Amino acid sequence: MKITISKLLILFFITIAFIPHKTEIKKTEEQIVDEIIEKEKPEYHLVTATTYSITEEETDSTPLLTASGYKLDSINPKKDKVIAVSRDLKRKLKFGERVRIKGAGKLDGIYYVRDLMNKRFRNKIDILINPDDDGNKFTKVKLYPINKILN
Repeated sequence: MKITISKLLILFFITIAFIPHKTEIKKTEEQIVDEIIEKEKPEYHLVTATTYSITEEETDSTPLLTASGYKLDSINPKKDKVIAVSRDLKRKLKFGERVRIKGAGKLDGIYYVRDLMNKRFRNKIDILINPDDDGNKFTKVKLYPINKILN
């Protein structure tokens, strides 16, 4: 019986296909938090979310400096993953605290509480976007405090 190289290669690839491979898939922090949320069903805040950018019309006279004193990137402020919270939520969340936002479409993710909204707003968050991004409004957004989830 003659075994050709092509037959050997086919046999080799078939053998490899059935050998269990140990592949390590690294999960993102967001995936880990989502698994915990799904499993443990922690408390969350149901809020309205809007967007804002670093213009004086939407902030104050120092648009690159948040209420917590955090300095924003002037070229790409969205990369800082910052949210502003209404003052009623500020009593429950601390500056620098990380939160998981779900229900805001492409803006879902993990953010830092670093800014404060005008006192006229209640139960609301503002997600920082870049000036050339389109603004949005979302209702019934779930806001999970990550520090409480991971502890």
